[in-house]
Amino acid sequence: MNAFSPAAEAAHSVTLRFLASPTDLGHSGSVDAGTVLEWVDKAAYAAAVGWAKTYCVTAYVGNIHFADPVVVGDLVEVEATIVHTGTSSMHIRTVVSSGSVSGDDGGRRSECLVIFVAVGPDGKPVPVPAFEPRTDAERLDSDHAVARIDVRREIVEEMSRQEYTDAGTAERTVLRFLAAPTDVNWGGKVHGGTVMDWIDEAAYVCSTRYCGLDTVAVFSGGVRFLKPLHIGDVVEVEARLVYTGHKGMHVAVHVRSGSPRSREMALTTTCLTVMVARDDEGTAVPVPPWVPRSDEDRRLHEHARNLLLIRSRAPGSILPTHLRPEASDSAGSVSRSSPTAPGR
Repeated sequence: MNAFSPAAEAAHSVTLRFLASPTDLGHSGSVDAGTVLEWVDKAAYAAAVGWAKTYCVTAYVGNIHFADPVVVGDLVEVEATIVHTGTSSMHIRTVVSSGSVSGDDGGRRSECLVIFVAVGPDGKPVPVPAFEPRTDAERLDSDHAVARIDVRREIVEEMSRQEYTDAGTAERTVLRFLAAPTDVNWGGKVHGGTVMDWIDEAAYVCSTRYCGLDTVAVFSGGVRFLKPLHIGDVVEVEARLVYTGHKGMHVAVHVRSGSPRSREMALTTTCLTVMVARDDEGTAVPVPPWVPRSDEDRRLHEHARNLLLIRSRAPGSILPTHLRPEASDSAGSVSRSSPTAPGR
């Protein structure tokens, strides 16, 4: 992943081009969402450090929709463009496109906004040059990023208020392992993209166990990096079902880590992922509705609905079909010709 397009000449934009290799093949039969998120993080990091001229850390990844799968052998493009800057933060619009090398079936596969923060040698935030949009398209992208700030703040507040205890009765999966040296990033800590790959794996296991079918991610949001993970840490990735739509299973994921010499585990990353079940042809199918039983179940169920309502107020977003009383769900397909909308 070291080939750059001419877009890299622009100081605020980087494009990575490469082939999806056989080692990128995931449990879904195509490239998993977690691998795509790793690509997104690497491209956004390249754009961030190119702009800030210093080390940067992932702070937030929001509202990523996986419209269509990336297939092994595809020519992949990951374009990361700075669209807004704060004092030390950079808001980066990242678009993943892919298609066969012949170019006959290329298209956009996913898009999201990634926020990086520039830090100095002491690990504290440092100022970055201000980005000034010059074209109408750049101004529109910048306006969208600014408009999402309040929505993101609401999402963070809604997610931070929730507690997850053993009082919940929903499907729950916990993966535990040591952060390996191969997980290291340029700053000596675990790569943000690697953490997102772990999140996708835990959400996959949780959702597949719940419905008994193969599942695939169609949306991830509210990926907030609270603390760094260190190589050698004990890592705990907990995924819990909190809501079901007609086809979508909403899975809250929490990543915790700590020294193996201690029993203390700190919360490092939070996320909510929407998974859908598929039949043997890759068509999205309905899942059994999850019925909350305990007070905690009901609170988290309402929490997931609140997140859907908050996200629907962001630019370009819509209220999921199953929450619109005047509409009903229809069957969909998780394929290149018929993507499945998140939240259904």
